[in-house]
Amino acid sequence: MQGADQGIAGSLDGHGLRVGIVRARFNEAITLRLLEACRAELSRLGVAGADIRELVVPGALEVPLALQALAESDEHDALIALGCIVRGETYHFELVANESGAGVSRVALDHGLPVANAILTVENEAQAWARADDKGRDAARVAVEMANLLDGLQ
Repeated sequence: MQGADQGIAGSLDGHGLRVGIVRARFNEAITLRLLEACRAELSRLGVAGADIRELVVPGALEVPLALQALAESDEHDALIALGCIVRGETYHFELVANESGAGVSRVALDHGLPVANAILTVENEAQAWARADDKGRDAARVAVEMANLLDGLQ
């Protein structure tokens, strides 16, 4: 899409796109909910199930390395990071949230590949449950839109 005042935007048509998903296993019930919402939205947008590759890693700190491996395979149009970090009583929350977020961004920038970051950073499990469906869907939409945007620029 292009308009005088709107700039260039990617479409939400996922047909023919190949998407890689990395899901952290820590807080698994929540990350499975994120994955379910993400998969459903990718399907709704036209991404074929056979064009989705999923990896599972122990926690949010391991997500960027798995994303990097997928990016280096040069087999994906976009990647999605799924995870959930719940604040605890120690500084560990900040460390994990900051480092995983920076790693996800670095993969996108280093490889010129869209990476939708849906690693939740929340105060408690109730906040995570309240956000899981929306963030899973949002990640799918971001991945498809950005893949199409970057493809349209080339």
